Amino acid sequence: MDRMVLVNARPSDIKDGAQPKLFSSSVPVAGPPSWAEAGAGRVVIVSNRVPASSEQGATAGGLAVALADATTKGAMWFGWSGYRAEETSAEANIVLSEAGVTYATIDIAERDYQRFYNGFANGALWPLLHSRTGLLRFNRPDYEAYRAVNRAFARALLPLLRPDDLVWIHDYQLMTMGEELRALGVENRIGFFLHVPFVPPSFLQVLPSADELIAALSACDVIGLQTSADADMFLQNVTESLGVHPQRSGRYAYHGREVAVVTTPIGIDAMKFARLAERAELAPETVRLHESLGGRKLVLGVDRLDYSKGLPLRFDAFGRLLYAYPQHRRVVNYLQIAARSRQEVGSYQSLRRELDRLAGDINGEFSDFDWVPLRYMTHPVNRNALAGFYRRAHIGLVTPLRDGMNLVAKEYIAAQDPEDPGVLVLSRFAGAADELTEALIVNPVDADEVAAAIHQGLVMSLEERRARHDALFRKVCHTTAWRFCETFLAHLRARP
Repeated sequence: MDRMVLVNARPSDIKDGAQPKLFSSSVPVAGPPSWAEAGAGRVVIVSNRVPASSEQGATAGGLAVALADATTKGAMWFGWSGYRAEETSAEANIVLSEAGVTYATIDIAERDYQRFYNGFANGALWPLLHSRTGLLRFNRPDYEAYRAVNRAFARALLPLLRPDDLVWIHDYQLMTMGEELRALGVENRIGFFLHVPFVPPSFLQVLPSADELIAALSACDVIGLQTSADADMFLQNVTESLGVHPQRSGRYAYHGREVAVVTTPIGIDAMKFARLAERAELAPETVRLHESLGGRKLVLGVDRLDYSKGLPLRFDAFGRLLYAYPQHRRVVNYLQIAARSRQEVGSYQSLRRELDRLAGDINGEFSDFDWVPLRYMTHPVNRNALAGFYRRAHIGLVTPLRDGMNLVAKEYIAAQDPEDPGVLVLSRFAGAADELTEALIVNPVDADEVAAAIHQGLVMSLEERRARHDALFRKVCHTTAWRFCETFLAHLRARP
């Protein structure tokens, strides 16, 4: 029986647990998630950070939200506690949640954190995988600390594993953990999913440890990436680094193990988020925002404060909008939420200073005594308030220079009022652009093109906005977080 996916229903018409109109997709599953069934094997999620109990709801990050469907009763989530200690933990601290999910964490020593996280993971891998080789900082002690922390994760997880567990490792911080588990004798099925983009060999080979990383990842049974382009680039690196020629199916053999490389784009629970946005429209924060606009249209950007998001170019594009299309002066406000992150890394500190200057320049040139065109804030906004902000925004501005997927784009679409929807302006270099083709797709490097797209969205007819939103909403209801989890885990359960 085909899996059934929600369409043709307004969020307000669907109550939790109700049966909306449906259509069939090509994913052959039905009923409750098969990983929750008896005998299917416990799912063990491994990530750099384990979400605290307080993060399971309104303030949960993208990873926690996307994996909520895999953290069913009986599952385990393992990773770093977020605490820095004198020594990296040898054993995990275990907490059982009320929902029956086990959370197991270890602390990381301050010296290991600085080299593993700030040094190699975010000083070398992050810029490299976002095609910013000029920002890459590599030194051997950082890489050795990265390997050591991955080894510590593996050793602490080992005594917690059962023979039939499915181990699902996430993201660039833990690229060598699968190999460390194999070195400890673990024969469980191991999967790895990369949430960020991948790069061709000409980029990856800039990193001195590139071949070692590809070999370490090849200790996993399944490697998942967001887009087919990312999967193709990973397979090119397999050939370059290992001298192995993958099959057309994306499978390849390495050291006696068959590895499957799959494309499993991440998603959201679109219907749930749509209901949240509809409720949040009347929340105090949303009402305050609406009143502060004084009837003006809202252009909204929501990002982490990160150089991969293209924020300086986005600010420039908004300034060019006001210069080239003066009819939008005094009738449009741009709110950029850019929550601070990785504040100990120098490139992030420089970025914040640049944005402060650009915001001042734009406001200084275009502001009036009763209108400030650009609002820029660097503290986080909780998920409930964001849902209301999305719903109020006439333009969702999502223009990263490079992004694995970008769930903000999908949340913006889900949050819109279908009777009077806003318009998504989306970078062609976000993974979401592969799916969300009815958005206004732009090259984020061309500030004039982005400005023209914002203008197009602001003057677009209601009929066209509805047509674009209807197509986009169907897509975000199809490629859901639930489907992401089920598809990847189906690959992981399937033995060659």
